Amino acid sequence: MCNAAAGSADSALPPAPAPPLGSFKASAHQLLRPVDGDDDTAAATGHVLHLSKVAGEARAIGRVSVPMAVTGLVMYSRALISMLFLGRLGELALAGGSLALGFANITGYSVLSGLALGMEPICGQAFGARRGKLLALALHRTVLLLLAVALPISLLWVTSTGYLLKLLGQDAGVADAAQTFASYASADLAVLAVLHPLRVYLRSQNLTLPITACSLFSVLLHGPINYLLVDRLGMGVAGVALAVALTDLNLLLSLLCFLAISGAHRDSWVGPTTDCLCGWPALLRLAVPTATAVCLEWWWYELMIVLSGLLPNPRATVASMGILIQATSLVYVFPSSLGQGASTRVSHQLGAGRPAGARRAAGAALSAGAAVGLAAAAFMVSVRAHWGRMFTSDADILRLTAVALPIAGLCELGNCPQTAGCGVLRGSARPASGARINLASFYLVGMPVGVALAFGARLGFAGLWLGLLAAQAACAVWMARAVAATDWDVEVARARELTKPTSNNHHSSECNASTTPATTAASDGIITTVIAVTTDSNAAGCKSTSNNGGYVPISESCGGNDSELEKLEAGLMTSADDDAPTTTTSATSDDSGNGDTDAAVVRESHGSSNNSGAAGTTATEGKEQRRGGPERAPLISVGDGEHDGDGRGGGQV
Repeated sequence: MCNAAAGSADSALPPAPAPPLGSFKASAHQLLRPVDGDDDTAAATGHVLHLSKVAGEARAIGRVSVPMAVTGLVMYSRALISMLFLGRLGELALAGGSLALGFANITGYSVLSGLALGMEPICGQAFGARRGKLLALALHRTVLLLLAVALPISLLWVTSTGYLLKLLGQDAGVADAAQTFASYASADLAVLAVLHPLRVYLRSQNLTLPITACSLFSVLLHGPINYLLVDRLGMGVAGVALAVALTDLNLLLSLLCFLAISGAHRDSWVGPTTDCLCGWPALLRLAVPTATAVCLEWWWYELMIVLSGLLPNPRATVASMGILIQATSLVYVFPSSLGQGASTRVSHQLGAGRPAGARRAAGAALSAGAAVGLAAAAFMVSVRAHWGRMFTSDADILRLTAVALPIAGLCELGNCPQTAGCGVLRGSARPASGARINLASFYLVGMPVGVALAFGARLGFAGLWLGLLAAQAACAVWMARAVAATDWDVEVARARELTKPTSNNHHSSECNASTTPATTAASDGIITTVIAVTTDSNAAGCKSTSNNGGYVPISESCGGNDSELEKLEAGLMTSADDDAPTTTTSATSDDSGNGDTDAAVVRESHGSSNNSGAAGTTATEGKEQRRGGPERAPLISVGDGEHDGDGRGGGQV
C-alpha cells in the first residue's frame, strides 16, 4: 500500500500504537529502530553517549548474528555426521568422499554461496528503505541466476569429476569413489539454488530464528536419513551424498512451510513476473565480485591441502591439514555470522538514509570482530594438545597438529575482524573492494610467504600456516582501512540509487514518484518548504491515510485491503517524539481518477518568512523533519543535528 502523509495544520500527530509482538515480522521490524539517544541533545553527552550508541548497534548486530551462529553450529554438526558415516564405510570411502567434498567446494558450493550473497545489499538496503517488493524481485532474479549456473556445474560433477581427479594424479580407486559421491551430490545444487537466496531474503528482514529452527529440524533428520540410505539400503558413498541433498531439501521445505503458515513474507512479496527477467546488470555487478571474494578465500584452504601433499611425509601432513581445517571451520562459524549481522545492519542503516548509524554499525562490527578473534585464538591455543586426539592417535599427525594450532589461533586474530569488515563492505554494496583485498592478501602476500617458508626456508608444515597468518594480517589491515575510509554520506546516496523505484508497466506495485511545485509557510522566522510528491499507483489507487507520520509500509502494493496486514501496519506507524516539537503537514490530492496520491517533504531553514497559503506547514525552530521523498519514503525522519536520519523527531518503527 502507498500511504501519503496528510494532516491538519493545527494538530500534532497522535502517539503511535505499540508495535505488535505476536509475529516474527513484528519483532523483526523492531530491529530497525534507531538506537537510544539519537536526538538533538546527543552532542552534549560526549563520548559516553557515543559509546552507548555503538553498544546499541552491537546489540542490533548480535540479534542477527547469534541465531545465525547457532545455525552455523547446527550445520557444522551435519558435516560431522556425514564424515562419521563415511568413516564407517572404510578408508577408501572416507578418502573418496573427502576428495569429492573438496572438489565440490571449489567448483560448486563456493560459487553458489558467493553469487547468492550478491543479493544481500539489495535486500538489506531495500528493507531499510521500505521498498519491500525489491526483496522479492532480488530473490526471483538470484534464484534464476543460481539455477542457470547450477546446471553446467551439475553436468561437470556427473560426467567429469573422476576423470579430472585422475588427471591431477589421484589414486584411481579414490577418484572413482569421489565420482560416485559427486554424481549423487549434484542433486543438492538445484536445492541450494533456491535455499541460499531464500536464507538471504529472510535474514535481510531479520527473520533469523525461523532459519535456526528449520535448520535444527532438518539436521535432526540427517542421522536417520543416513542410517536408512547407508546401512539399511546399502547405498554406501552414494547414500551419504544423497542424504546431504535430502537434508537441504528438508530445510528448504520447512522454511517454505513456515512462510506459508506465518505469512511473515507477505509485505515484502510479489509473485514472479516478467520483471525478474530484467534488472540483471545491477545484480551481476554485485553477485560476481561477491562470488569472487568468497571463492578466493575458500580456494586458499583447498590449495593448502594440495601444498601439504608436496611436503615430506605427505600422508601425515595432509591428514593433519584436514584435522586443522575442521577446527578452523568450527571457529569460522562465529566471524561468518558476525559478518552476516554486520552486512544486514549496515545495509538497513544505509537504506534508511542514516549515514552516522551505518558508521557506528561498522565500528561496532569491527570491535566485535576483534573480541571474537581473541576468543578464537584462546580456544585454538587451549586445545592444541587435545583436538587431534578426537580424530586420530597417530603420533606424527598429533605432533603436526599441536605445532600448527597456535599459529591457526593467531590467524583468527586477523580473520575475525576482516570477516566482519567484509560484511560491512557487502552491506554497503562494495563487494569488488572485498574481492581485490582477498586477491592481494591471500595470493600476493600469503601464497609467496607460505611457499617461501615451507619449501625455501624448510619450515615445512608450519611454514604454510605462517603464510596464512601473513595473509590474514594483511587482509585485516586492508579491510579496516577500506572501512575507515568510507564516506557514509556517499554510500547513502548510492543506496538510494540502488533501491529507487523503477517505471515498469508489468509491475503495478512499484510507485513512480514525480515532484510538483513547492509551497512554503512561515513560523517564528523559520522558512518551511513543502514539496508535494505525486506517486503514480495502479488503477485501484493508493490508500491515503492521515496522521501516519508519512509512513510508507514495506509492502508497496496499492489498493490492497488485507486486514491482517493493516493491523501490522497500524503497529508500525511512525509518529513524532512526545518531547520533541511537532510538525504537521497538509498535502493536496489529485482526484483525477488515476489513483495519484500526494506525499510531502518538509524541510526547514532559518531565514526570512514567507507565506504561500495553498498547502500549509507549521514548525518549531531548530527541527527538521522529512516526511517522504521524490524517490522513496525513508524509514526515519532526518534530524538536523547530524543530518543522518537518526533524530527522534521522526517516527519509530
